[in-house]
Amino acid sequence: MSGALKEVRNRIKSVQSTQQITKAMKMVSAAKLRRAQDAITQMRPYARKLQEMLSNIVSDSDSAAGGSLSAERAVEKVLFIVITSDRGLAGAYNSNVIKLARTTIAEKYSSQFQKGNVHVWNIGKKGYEALLKGNYHADARFKDIFLHLDFESVQACAQAAVKAFENKEFDVVEIVYSEFKNAATQRFVVERFLPIPKAVVPAGSEKKKNDFIFEPSKEAIISELMPKILNTQLFKAVLDANASEHGARMTAMDKASENANELLKSLKISYNRARQAAITTELTEIVSGAAALQG
Repeated sequence: MSGALKEVRNRIKSVQSTQQITKAMKMVSAAKLRRAQDAITQMRPYARKLQEMLSNIVSDSDSAAGGSLSAERAVEKVLFIVITSDRGLAGAYNSNVIKLARTTIAEKYSSQFQKGNVHVWNIGKKGYEALLKGNYHADARFKDIFLHLDFESVQACAQAAVKAFENKEFDVVEIVYSEFKNAATQRFVVERFLPIPKAVVPAGSEKKKNDFIFEPSKEAIISELMPKILNTQLFKAVLDANASEHGARMTAMDKASENANELLKSLKISYNRARQAAITTELTEIVSGAAALQG
């Protein structure tokens, strides 16, 4: 019985140590989440308005403003930019992003994948490791962006994708990431990066012609504006993913701490029962020994 008590005590100590770690990780993620949430909250309206403006310009049927970056062509080669985290212990966050990327490739670009024409640029180590094992063309050149997250690092990735698209290395560029809603909720999305998508016209409404006045010239403004908007679009996706990661990890660690509490309650009940049984057995042996001596 003493061996059983010792085993339960060891399990209780182990669970308590794990609970201390999960609580500490929850506090760290909560602190990081505040900063990440502030960053994406401030960035999102600006990025959305820029993207809306760019889509409206490209949608103008009388305008070739988008140039090569808005040109639709037959899809032979596809690039996915998959944004995950560098570390685990974030619940189903990474697995959901990776699953969405795999599903999109299988459903939308299966013929291109079979020909070996689907490539993946990974931002975050978890996505790179998972897709590399799945025999995808996973590229590690941008996977360490989260080690030093700043606009310049993301801009390098966006510019490389733009250059590859212009050189016809890829016909479509898609971004797979998690859009941050709140600490407990993320929306996993696939977003077209290139060619620049046109503005969506609501069903039943007529398409209005955009009446823009360009100064100094349409070509000069668009050539200057378009790369910056694309850089901003990818940076917004990375900030969304960063906030989603910390929110998912905070939620996962909070749930783990609650589960540890439930397990501790169960273990303490088992320990008390085993201890009571041991005491009862000892008392029985003492009483039986005393009775035997008296007899």
